Amino acid sequence: MEDIVRLEDVWVHIDGMVVLEAVNLSIKQHDFLGIIGPNGGGKTTLLKVILGLLAPSRGRITVFGRHPCEGRRFVGYVPQNCVFDREFPVSVLDVVLMGRLGRLRPPRRYSEEDINIAYDALEAVKMLEYSDRQIGKLSGGQQQRVFIARALVSQPKLLLLDEPMANVDSHMQKELYELFEELRKQMAIVLVSHDISAVSIYVTKIACLNRRLYYHNTKEILKEELEATYQCPVDIIAHGVPHRVLRAHD
Repeated sequence: MEDIVRLEDVWVHIDGMVVLEAVNLSIKQHDFLGIIGPNGGGKTTLLKVILGLLAPSRGRITVFGRHPCEGRRFVGYVPQNCVFDREFPVSVLDVVLMGRLGRLRPPRRYSEEDINIAYDALEAVKMLEYSDRQIGKLSGGQQQRVFIARALVSQPKLLLLDEPMANVDSHMQKELYELFEELRKQMAIVLVSHDISAVSIYVTKIACLNRRLYYHNTKEILKEELEATYQCPVDIIAHGVPHRVLRAHD
């Protein structure tokens, strides 16, 4: 199967510091790749490189066979932090429609097709009944579903999720992972997280990232790679149900 994203010997320096070092990665259609690693390990930077928002210092990247800036029109992105004024009177539907802005043509008005696509995306994330609700009045998990719908209205072939479970309760987390599994039938998904146990249950492939990327195109991870990534002893990684992963350390 052809790679939809390919990184070859990618390095990123920010303010003179190495953030990504010699990263090699291939993503194929319908992959559900979990990228785990500590905060500050370069996970968000990697997503920005794929999106063409950050240029590498060295190396080669293709997204759907194109330069990232050209290929990103096929990519949906849900950032880690969506900061907004909760009192601003914008509806759920309006927020989702923002994902269609890049496709608008003069006179820059949403068409009936745009609105129908937005409704379909809300139905996919089980938020259609909230379409007229003010976004700031929703729970954290509900807002996350809306932001996912906003990414889906661009009809992506790849969905990038940056810490999508932040501020989401455990019940909603399970529902979101089940949603991602359903979406994987239509697209590839890359999910970055520092939560090893939950990610390991649902994804089909796992990579470890802490400046360097450890990746074998499978769900198996060597204990040595986990310890190199987290720079501390690691007891186990979850299989089937969540477990405590890191044993006590200084």
